[in-house]
Amino acid sequence: MVKKMAALMALCVWMGILISGCTGPSGKTNSALTPEDSLLQVKINEYATVKLTTDLTKLSDNEKKMIPILIEVAGIIDGLFWDQAVGDKTAFLDTISDTLMQRFALINYGPWERLNGNTPFIPGFGNKPEGANFYPADMTREEFEKWNDKDKTSQYTLIRRNDDKSLKSVWYHEAYSAQITRAAELLRQASTLADDPGLKKYLELRAQAFLTDDYFASDMAWMEMKNNTIDFVIGPIENYEDELFGYKTAYEGALLIKDKEWSLKLAKFASFLPELQLSLPVDAKYKKEKPGTDSDLNAYDVIFVSGNSNKVSKTIAINLPNDEKVQLAKGSRRLQLKNAMRAKFDNILVPISDVLIDSTQKKNIKFDAFFSNVMFHEVAHGLGIKNTITGKGTVREAMKEKYSSIEEAKADILGLFMTTQLIAKGEVTEITAEDCFVTYMAGLIRSVRFGAASAHGKANMMCFNFFADNGAFERSAGGTYMVNFEKTREAMNKWAAMVLKFEGDGDYQGASAYLETNGKIREVLQADLERLKTAKIPLDIVYEQGASVLGL
Repeated sequence: MVKKMAALMALCVWMGILISGCTGPSGKTNSALTPEDSLLQVKINEYATVKLTTDLTKLSDNEKKMIPILIEVAGIIDGLFWDQAVGDKTAFLDTISDTLMQRFALINYGPWERLNGNTPFIPGFGNKPEGANFYPADMTREEFEKWNDKDKTSQYTLIRRNDDKSLKSVWYHEAYSAQITRAAELLRQASTLADDPGLKKYLELRAQAFLTDDYFASDMAWMEMKNNTIDFVIGPIENYEDELFGYKTAYEGALLIKDKEWSLKLAKFASFLPELQLSLPVDAKYKKEKPGTDSDLNAYDVIFVSGNSNKVSKTIAINLPNDEKVQLAKGSRRLQLKNAMRAKFDNILVPISDVLIDSTQKKNIKFDAFFSNVMFHEVAHGLGIKNTITGKGTVREAMKEKYSSIEEAKADILGLFMTTQLIAKGEVTEITAEDCFVTYMAGLIRSVRFGAASAHGKANMMCFNFFADNGAFERSAGGTYMVNFEKTREAMNKWAAMVLKFEGDGDYQGASAYLETNGKIREVLQADLERLKTAKIPLDIVYEQGASVLGL
């Protein structure tokens, strides 16, 4: 109790308010300071709450019975992500008696503010470890690199210490045996209710993958699903949480319901991948690989997310699988989370444009342009090159911990490139290139607010700064931005070529230096971002979700 009181007193000093107004050990707030007046409440209010629902009438009775089971699996996975990010969730939350602080910790999955450079907001915590909880806190890079172990760089091992303090690799399915076993049982139970044979096979193989950490077969089965209404992205997938080496994948879950009408409209675009690959604005040697032709595009409503998918900033599109072998054999699937996109467009992007986009170009801010930019961002992950042309292995291996930021930058700019190419071909007709450019500009500002702690934020800061340096937009004396369409197109092609060369050459040093110099928010933009705060425009969204929200 003494430690808790000391932490709370320190919090009051950090917040710059009187001790008498702080929340006490009971979690109650006394009358000297209402929650609305506190800095934490202000920060919590920066997140717009969105209910995750969909039209469940499109589901069969068996599919409706599957939903609560799959939500339970996602809940187990959520606990595993907590362990990977900070440690045992219950033990961590039990140390926090302040209700506002606990709420903010739940939003951030830990004591670090993810959209503010991972700044600690709970006294007693230092900077967020670059390796999260994947590695021993006292392990150095040098120790890891000198250590000879064949499993140390696996996406599915934790690094721990033996009794003699030497390092050891522990497979996820061994470290989390009880939770993984239960999750696998539930996946098999859900598979018995699956009406679609492809979904049934995927759930069965995913259950087996949980128990072995061999995800290849289940990834291939996931790629082969075509007619399923329910989709379930589940497992250790993305490596953003490991900022030390970028090796380790974090657990996450996303339960989705396909919007078949929108998906039908998108189906034709996958066939353009080989043609678009050849049209990339870079030397032929950087586009010699042929993307898989079994790729598909679909639109979904997301109805439950957990773990890495639920941390801020919220995912609005998914491009998987990440396994290069599966990508080359089957391509990849691009899942557009339409209801999440709409929530961010309405709650964040439109209000941003009202403040920062020139009045003559606000007419170009369109949801279909936002949807297309995001969608083709995900498609663009499959373009370019997966294996370096310099003998440095895969791009992921060569770029190490910088991979996520560089790859997101590539996908972001190639997504814009692809959209404009398809508009020029007459394949996308609802929007113009000008709509895409202006909406993209507003989208950059939305994403750079995520800050330096996010791979997406760093990628967008590099793009914003590159565009600024190449005259792609002008900032008026009144603080609004006007896009120069001709110079934006030129900058788009130049930036795309630069990033593709970073990856193809496996140029870790060059990419690192560029990221260090240009992956930062400059002074003028920072002032404009502060104006968005003053206007109380949300940073991101948080979800109200679960079986009860769905009426199940």
